Amino acid sequence: MIGRRWYTPWLFLAPSLVLLGVFMWWPVLNTSVLAFTDTHTLRGGGFVGLDNFRTLLQDSFFWNALGNSALFTVLVTPALMVLPLLLAILVSAKLKGMTFFRVVFFSPVVASMVVAALIWGWLLRSDGLLNFVLERLHLINEPVRWLSDPSLVMISVALVTTWKGLGYYMVIYIAGLQNIPEDLYEAAAIDGAGPLRRFWSITVPLIRPTMLLVGTLVTLNAIKVFTEAFVLTGGGPNRASETLVLYIYQRGFSGLELGYSSAMSLVLFLVVLGLTLLSQAATRRRANP
Repeated sequence: MIGRRWYTPWLFLAPSLVLLGVFMWWPVLNTSVLAFTDTHTLRGGGFVGLDNFRTLLQDSFFWNALGNSALFTVLVTPALMVLPLLLAILVSAKLKGMTFFRVVFFSPVVASMVVAALIWGWLLRSDGLLNFVLERLHLINEPVRWLSDPSLVMISVALVTTWKGLGYYMVIYIAGLQNIPEDLYEAAAIDGAGPLRRFWSITVPLIRPTMLLVGTLVTLNAIKVFTEAFVLTGGGPNRASETLVLYIYQRGFSGLELGYSSAMSLVLFLVVLGLTLLSQAATRRRANP
C-alpha cells in the first residue's frame, strides 16, 4: 500500500520544501556567497575574501544605522512587553463590551504597515492633526517637528510600531492569562489580597514565560525594522532614522552594491541568530532552574 512506502511523507512535504528552498534557503545561500564578492548589479564581480567586512568596520554609516536599530529596539521592546499585557488584563475582564474592545485593539494588526505608516505620516507632519490638536489644547506653542527633528524622529517611528503591534502581542498575552487557574485569584482574594497584590504575586510570575516569548519576538522584529522608517522618513533627517535594514536596502538597490549589502545582511543574520540563541538559553534556564 502507498501509505507504507517510505517516500509517502516526502510527497506531502514536497510543495512546502520547494517553496522554502526557492524563497528562503536559496536566498540565504546566495547572499552568503555574494558577501565575499564585490558584485555590482551592472558589472558583475569577483571573489574579494573579507574585504567587504573590513570596509564595513570602517563604514561610519553602517555603525550609525546599527546604532539607530539598537535605539529603536530599546524604545520598542519595553513598551510592547508591558502595554499589551495591561490591555490583555483589561479586555479579559468579564464585562459587557469587552469583545468589542478586543476587536478595536486588534484591528491595527490586520492593516498594512505601509498604509499605517502613511496615515501616521500625515498625523505627525508639522501641519498635521496631532500638532493641530495639541495647539488647540494649548499644550504646545509651536508645531513639534516629530519627523524632522533628529532627537524625536526615532521616538516617532517607535510610536507607530508600538501602535501597530499592541493588538498582536495582546492576543499572545490573553492566551497566557487563560492558562492561569482562576482558583489562585479567588484564594488570594479570600486572603485579602487586592488587585495589585494579585497582579504582582500571581499574574506576573505565571505569565513570565509568555513575557519572555513576547520580548524575544519584539526584539527580533525591532532589530529588522524597515517599513516604518522607509515610509515615514526615508532614513532622515541626516540619517537619524536610518536603520540597518534600510541602509542595506539603499546600498543594495540604490547603490547597486550587491556584494557589500550582502555582507551587511550576513552580519544582521548573525546578530539575529545570536539573539535567538540567547532567548532559547534563557527559556531553557527558566524551564530548568
